[in-house]
Amino acid sequence: MADPSLTPIPLLTDQLDIVIPTIRNLDFLEMWRPFFQHYHLIIVQDGDPSKVIKVPEGFDYELYNRNDINRILGPKASCISFKDSACRCFGYMVSKKKYIYTIDDDCFVAKDPTGKDINALQQHIKNLLCPSTPFFFNTLYDPYREGADFVRGYPFSLREGAPTAVSHGLWLNIPDYDAPTQLVKPRERNTRYVDAVLTIPKGTLFPMCGMNLAFDRELIGPAMYFGLMGDGQPIGRYDDMWAGWCIKVICDHLGYGVKTGLPYIWHSKASNPFVNLKKEYKGIYWQEELIPFFQSATLPKECTTVQKCYIELSKQVKAKLGKVDEYFIKLADAMVTWVEAWDELNPSGAEAANGSGK
Repeated sequence: MADPSLTPIPLLTDQLDIVIPTIRNLDFLEMWRPFFQHYHLIIVQDGDPSKVIKVPEGFDYELYNRNDINRILGPKASCISFKDSACRCFGYMVSKKKYIYTIDDDCFVAKDPTGKDINALQQHIKNLLCPSTPFFFNTLYDPYREGADFVRGYPFSLREGAPTAVSHGLWLNIPDYDAPTQLVKPRERNTRYVDAVLTIPKGTLFPMCGMNLAFDRELIGPAMYFGLMGDGQPIGRYDDMWAGWCIKVICDHLGYGVKTGLPYIWHSKASNPFVNLKKEYKGIYWQEELIPFFQSATLPKECTTVQKCYIELSKQVKAKLGKVDEYFIKLADAMVTWVEAWDELNPSGAEAANGSGK
């Protein structure tokens, strides 16, 4: 385990919340103590609200269960998923910080090729604090990293980059595979550590995984909705994918960047592929129509805030994907409810979003 005395001074301790969805005791936090103990945790308890979740001593945290969600949001609580890790997005909504890092409770501290513990949170912060390059690809990947720069032929007019809204981290050990791939490769493990961060180009979608993810809540928070999944819904395990497709369309429209690559965490256990297949079945089928929808989605220039973009996207979801399945009509309505609830809990942001021209 890392020697705390050697841990770098933590960054943004008063500007970042760590959001963790869980159904179990959070013993895994002991491993993360050197890196997380200076930050505020928001724990979203899924499942039975009467169950007591134990959190190791010494952490600054607040814990919300389903009863709390119902109390705080009232009728709008219907937009928060139940019995699915999508419930984590409630933590994004109640946070008052500029940045969010979210991690799953089966994700442990990984080691780099030298055997040193990886401070994933610190790397995410580095990613978020330096610009992205969505409008022109740099073949040395992130040009702002030490030892790299813009290559010959890179337009000087684009070298200031764009604000980074999202930092998408990766995983060693258990890869983030869908159920069919899990079934045919049950023993596959990711042992490849690629020392790279790159900006996902404008116009390109990606499969966003929520288990090791950080974002600028002020830039993109109102679009970081993980959808209606889990209990009572026909689909699960597409919550982070849905959010990823939505935020990418909106980031492209507003001129923000999304980075992927470092940092790695150690994903400790594979979920049951047969259970996953049941949850994913409709998603695997539907995504063949969802991807073309998001690839062709455009937002009018009047959409100048994340909220306006998201409401417009919900209208397009209802109009076009509603034909695929009535679930998407329900999901589009939930997207609107989510933004309304977000603005109620974050009135200053809502006023900025609804400013002139609404």
